[in-house]
Amino acid sequence: MTRSPSERSPGSWFPTRLRAREGLRAALVPVVACSVALAGLTAWTSSGAAGSPPRIAAGNGRVLLPQGSSRETAAFFDITNIGGSEDRLTEVTSPGVEEALLSRRERTGLGADLVRTTDSVRVPAGGTVTMSPFALSVTTRAKEMGWQAGDIVPFVLHFRYSAPIEVVAVVVRPGT
Repeated sequence: MTRSPSERSPGSWFPTRLRAREGLRAALVPVVACSVALAGLTAWTSSGAAGSPPRIAAGNGRVLLPQGSSRETAAFFDITNIGGSEDRLTEVTSPGVEEALLSRRERTGLGADLVRTTDSVRVPAGGTVTMSPFALSVTTRAKEMGWQAGDIVPFVLHFRYSAPIEVVAVVVRPGT
């Protein structure tokens, strides 16, 4: 025996076509939204707009020959990122030096430049960072005296996302 809607108890639920249609519509909206988002992300990554991981290469390493009795010097490298995402140089180490700090030279406008250490250096996607005595460098202290022009000093460049890169620097006289 089927009860009429007026005879049903007040809290009972009975499926109707209207309720079924509303339930289907409510379930369909998030499914369609997720499908559209997935299609958009697929198109974005397929076009290359999402980028690729950083791919770092380094070379042209030079380290200045310390002057006089000082062991303080600076090293310079060219770092290229041919990947689609930026990376950051976070540290430089070497068995041939006591300490290596990333440094930036800043003009004060008062005739003398200021050299400040920096925590990291941005290596842009598709770009190159060229270190020089006038901008960015690795300030360091040689472990031992007696470096000669032409000697080779090994360094390891450490990055936030990429694997460390071993690179050698040639000892050069300042100004060459």
